[in-house]
Amino acid sequence: MRPDVYADRGGFDTWTAAAAADLRADDGLAYRLLKRLFDLAASLIGLVLLLPLFPFIVALIKLDSPGPVFFRQVRVGKRGRLFTCWKFRSMVADAEERKLVLGHLNEVTGAAFKIRNDPRVTDVGRFIRRSSLDEFPQLFNVLRGEMSIVGPRPQIPDEARQYSPSQALRLMVKPGLTCLWQVSGRSHLDFDEWMALDLEYVRRRDLWLDAWILTHTLPAVIARKGAY
Repeated sequence: MRPDVYADRGGFDTWTAAAAADLRADDGLAYRLLKRLFDLAASLIGLVLLLPLFPFIVALIKLDSPGPVFFRQVRVGKRGRLFTCWKFRSMVADAEERKLVLGHLNEVTGAAFKIRNDPRVTDVGRFIRRSSLDEFPQLFNVLRGEMSIVGPRPQIPDEARQYSPSQALRLMVKPGLTCLWQVSGRSHLDFDEWMALDLEYVRRRDLWLDAWILTHTLPAVIARKGAY
């Protein structure tokens, strides 16, 4: 059984019960099946199309800075369950250790850590972050059923444990590669705006909303608005 970030609070359902009255608790069978089929098809197609880029990205990362090509980190999935999330490494190898001494530079409020000109980001890392190429290994997470193409971005356990019960309702759905936050300004938005957009997605989630987010994702990536 996968560990749960809310295990010490009696489980996700108990922790969020008081705040869930106005939210749909589960998805319909048709929506779940169609969304999973789309996730499988889109992730497989994406991996095939992007596979030729992988050797170049790997070479650039290795030439730019010492350390592994991939960065893996435990993130919080649906209903608080933990999973290992994969990315191309965009920071120096000891980025997590350096985070401890950079806390005073954090530019966002709430349970998040972001710095516009983060000194831990490498030159190649800055490019792959702004183009979202660092996120493509997460297509494997989508294949495994840990993530979806569309859904709130996954956060780390230490940040998720700071959620209020209402904020934790964003964990009622699988995390995704793109979401309302991604297409609405990303890091230009403060933490409360980010959470509000994720909760709006949870309330309204359906295939039409997923399609709308997908059609706005590429323009957002090209514009690089809020990407750093």
